[in-house]
Amino acid sequence: MSENRGDGGDQEDAGTKWKMEIQLELNLKQKLATRLGTLLVASLVYFCFCCDSAVASLVFAVLLALLLRSPTFVFALVMTAQRDIMALQRFLALNLYLLKRDRGGYTVAHCFQQLARSQPQKHCFVMDHQAITYAEALLLSQKVAGFFSEQGLQRGDCVALLMETRLEYPCIWMGLSQLGVITALINSNLRGESLLHSIKVANAKAFIFGSELMDVLQSLIANEQLPCIPVYQYTDKELRSVPGHELLPGAVDLSAALTTQQALALPPSCAAEEARSKLLYVYTSGTTGLPKAAVITNLRFLFMAAGTFYMLRLQRDDVVYNPLPLYHTAGGIVGVGMALLNGSTVVLRKKFSAKNFWLDCSRHNCTVAQYIGELCRYLLATPYTPEQQHHRLRLMYGNGLRPQIWSQFVRRFAVPNIGEIYGATEGNSNLINITNRVGAIGFVPIYGQKIYPVQVLRCDEETGELLKDARGHCIRCRPGEAGLLVGKVDPRRAVSAFHGYADKSDSEKKLLRNVFARGDVFFNSGDMVVCDILGYFYFKDRTGDTFRWRGENVATQEVEAIITNCVGLEDCVVYGVQIPHVEGKAGMAAIVDPERKVDMDYLSIVLRGSLPPYARPLFIRLLDEIPRTATFKLKKRELANEGYDLTSLADPIYYLNRDGVYRQLGRDQYRSLQAGTAGL
Repeated sequence: MSENRGDGGDQEDAGTKWKMEIQLELNLKQKLATRLGTLLVASLVYFCFCCDSAVASLVFAVLLALLLRSPTFVFALVMTAQRDIMALQRFLALNLYLLKRDRGGYTVAHCFQQLARSQPQKHCFVMDHQAITYAEALLLSQKVAGFFSEQGLQRGDCVALLMETRLEYPCIWMGLSQLGVITALINSNLRGESLLHSIKVANAKAFIFGSELMDVLQSLIANEQLPCIPVYQYTDKELRSVPGHELLPGAVDLSAALTTQQALALPPSCAAEEARSKLLYVYTSGTTGLPKAAVITNLRFLFMAAGTFYMLRLQRDDVVYNPLPLYHTAGGIVGVGMALLNGSTVVLRKKFSAKNFWLDCSRHNCTVAQYIGELCRYLLATPYTPEQQHHRLRLMYGNGLRPQIWSQFVRRFAVPNIGEIYGATEGNSNLINITNRVGAIGFVPIYGQKIYPVQVLRCDEETGELLKDARGHCIRCRPGEAGLLVGKVDPRRAVSAFHGYADKSDSEKKLLRNVFARGDVFFNSGDMVVCDILGYFYFKDRTGDTFRWRGENVATQEVEAIITNCVGLEDCVVYGVQIPHVEGKAGMAAIVDPERKVDMDYLSIVLRGSLPPYARPLFIRLLDEIPRTATFKLKKRELANEGYDLTSLADPIYYLNRDGVYRQLGRDQYRSLQAGTAGL
């Protein structure tokens, strides 16, 4: 426990130190700008009077003009020249790769088939003591294609896939993609209404599930909620005789059927539009209550996986450790894509384990590993052992590594390079940090800030409402000014296309129109960021009602609806509150209950059955009334600022204990939360 308190102090000190270092660095660099100008002038004099090169004289004349007009621009241009040249080389290579596959009509299945034939005996996926080679993965995917072709599935149909991480997971959806069938990757944590809605919103024509989730299917069937569609059960060989993994009545034994199934060869690509066809539905922001199915096309998959590969300079002989779930973009596309598109071996793990993370990396000789921000904090919270540095990792990449723990993480675990990636599953506001810049989510070269589709717009930080000029156009933020991150939509380019959701009405809500000119369209990321004078971007916060907890986006209105239906009260608001030493914001619900009649035991049961773990509020506050604005809007911000502070609040506050039951928050628990020793 003392070690955890020490880590918390280190994080606060690291955060302060990080800010001081950034400010000091900028001050020093700005002082160098004057010296840089003197050097340019001297060089100009030399080239103009001592050199016959008219071109050289012209170059320095342009630089001098820029210096006199905007010394900060010239300073930033020179300071980032090496970074930008490196990024430009990689970005051009990526775009050539995408252009070739787009025009050739290549799908993910076509790309994988080429790799499998060139390295058939190489391990494609490894998990625990099992492995599947490229040849075996290709054969399995073609058997899946053959089987479901005989079942009558056709191009454009959708199949829902509910399964925990296993070697066969990517092969199943890739086999379906050979037929032009879209696979909806269902979050295996979803239950009840959320799960049912995920199946319905995708308009699934069939349902595949892993036998480890038998109880989930039995619950849907018992409540007569499962749509009337064919159900296919996949059971691992070693589990077929284990109680609880018997064949579900009415289901087809998919694993048994595939053993005798003939493979269906993948037809050669002939139509250019194949690359832009739908491949997957990945559930994003709406995964609490009412999920939203983001459309992933083949070209979008290629961009996300190959973009990471090219921009971070991964190699085919890399071994990538991927402990993330395969139904999400990070693990299921950016992670799995390293094998499917780039020929690397990917090591999977059924469930992340902080204790076994470094042991796995060492055991499998991994050279690259994936992370999300919470994962890094869990690793830092483990007791130190010398074995934690006995690995071959040269790079860790992912999203959400907090600046406050970045340097501490790198030093403790001896990780040479960090590749921080920013991007939404369905969005086009894509950034990447390839220079180990502490805290940065990515950068855009200063000379390309009006060309690259990513922009930062001024907005009201409290409401997220965009501010506009006298002409009704949005206003770009200056360096150091927080604003809303948006991405210009251009369907012709993989980098800036927006394919939206399966539900078109949800798609329109994410778009901003007439931003800088009449007719232009931008994707609203919902994130507040800050850009510095060197073009680096830093994440600040989420706008609106959505907050992030346990690596998931939690949409508060959907949680509010479930609570309101449960307790039968008119007013209930849900918001995120900050807990010291913990990433993201924990959910907190405020319920109007002047007579204190809410049955916490019953509410606990309802929330366990209706919401995945990350969406359940950690705190519940009962109060007499919720403050409102003059227009009768509920004031969430005031409640969020008050948080769960027992020293200043008289209202009863309940805390979600490890057994899933809400009990009144005690002083000892409160002190543990504040000290960072509550085990979160």
